[in-house]
Amino acid sequence: MPKRGGTEVFRITGARQGLADDVRGRQRRYVISMTVRTLSVIAAAVLWNVERHIAFVALGLGILLPYIAVVIANAGRETAPSLPSTFVPPPVRPALDAPNLKKSSDQS
Repeated sequence: MPKRGGTEVFRITGARQGLADDVRGRQRRYVISMTVRTLSVIAAAVLWNVERHIAFVALGLGILLPYIAVVIANAGRETAPSLPSTFVPPPVRPALDAPNLKKSSDQS
């Protein structure tokens, strides 16, 4: 809604997340996926002579997770949430009628 002076008011609920928060979140997701990858490679080495089929699954995760982690980390910033409108237009005021200048020039 406009303020008394007629200035425009914007809503910030549709604003994006801050850049520092976005980078921090992407770094966190990357570290988590690399931790899972490290654990899966260790599990593959430990389980190789015990449960070979589980070791293959863990090794497959260890091979695929770096690619997935990089793609997720470089996915970029999220899109702003869609809202009905992030701008509240001022109310429409009716135009005033202009005086008819033709009549005043005819009388002179």
